[in-house]
Amino acid sequence: MTDMIITSLLDTDLYKFSMMQVVLHQFPGAQVEYRFKCRSKGVNLRPYINEIREEIHHLCQLRFTEDELDYLRNMRFIKSDFVDFLGLFHLPEKCIEVGEGPEEGEITIEAKGPWLHTILFEIPVLAIVNEVYFRNVHKNLDWTEGRRRLNEKIELVNASTDLKSFKISEYGTRRRFSKAWHHEVVKTLKEKMGNHFVGTSNVLMAKEYNTTPLGTMGHEYLQACQALGPRLRDSQVFALEMWAKEYRGDLGIALSDVYGLNAFLRDFDMYFCKLFDGARHDSGDPFEWGERLLAHYQANRVDPISKTLVFSNNLNFPTAMEIARRFSGRCKVSFGIGTNLTNDMGVPALQVVMKMVRCNGQPVAKVSDEPEKTMCDDPAYLSYLRHVFDLPAA
Repeated sequence: MTDMIITSLLDTDLYKFSMMQVVLHQFPGAQVEYRFKCRSKGVNLRPYINEIREEIHHLCQLRFTEDELDYLRNMRFIKSDFVDFLGLFHLPEKCIEVGEGPEEGEITIEAKGPWLHTILFEIPVLAIVNEVYFRNVHKNLDWTEGRRRLNEKIELVNASTDLKSFKISEYGTRRRFSKAWHHEVVKTLKEKMGNHFVGTSNVLMAKEYNTTPLGTMGHEYLQACQALGPRLRDSQVFALEMWAKEYRGDLGIALSDVYGLNAFLRDFDMYFCKLFDGARHDSGDPFEWGERLLAHYQANRVDPISKTLVFSNNLNFPTAMEIARRFSGRCKVSFGIGTNLTNDMGVPALQVVMKMVRCNGQPVAKVSDEPEKTMCDDPAYLSYLRHVFDLPAA
């Protein structure tokens, strides 16, 4: 069927594959649980629950094609045994359940099982929820406004004379209005932005439009290490060390906000400052984050000009350009823009997430610099984690 939303297992973000390879080699026995949440108030998803189930059923029938496996095999950091494993892979339908939640209009989606076999659920499931919702609530929406907004952003960048090295990537798979609109966005960026457009997080889009797939690690990786490492306090260090063990210096952008910036900087010592290519910002004030990270590099005798700061927290183009101007000539900067590219159509975007909440039977959590992004289903564990990492109370 070609009218289904997800028709290829490559239609996901690159960091799912980079994390999945670490799971295969370092944590093949890990068991996890993911939970869906819609943060948008007053959204009723329940009328579309059967459509969502049908789309997920179809997703679980998909297999990687030989052409797709060859594409992955040609990535320098992907190992051949991982591609061989993907040749046998499918998403197990028995590991995911869609139901009705306790609140009015709420639905629940839970994935539970081996991390290795459930890690690829998150991104396509979120894309499915988005597209099912928008094709029902905004039927036959005219894309004229979306195209106008997209072209306005592109023209804003192309007209700037002081940002020759400004680089953006498209990061919007999980929040996209639709697959068709996503394709148009990437195609338009590739055609009209020249060297300002450096790639996409979506592997299928990168393959089809001959651009670079981008991504390293996500929050779930550092969260899982809370249960997989030797002790909780060392879990962030353990996660970074296991990443380095797997990739030996490749894919060197560290995620900085699973425990907040203070805890990240305490653990990101001179060894990691030198080993990793840079860090990614995903919550809190981007200007403060950048200034503190540059000062941290200097305090650890590392020249910030050699490092890359990746900004990806709910960005729009004017904010990204302002950040670029602030740090111009002081370090390398790059920007991952998601919802503002793939779901800026003149109607409100959905705020949906699907986060890991348990690993090996133990609760795990992300404690963000933005309180609304904190997600954990065990208040006692969250309180303990805050104590261990010397984080302020909620």
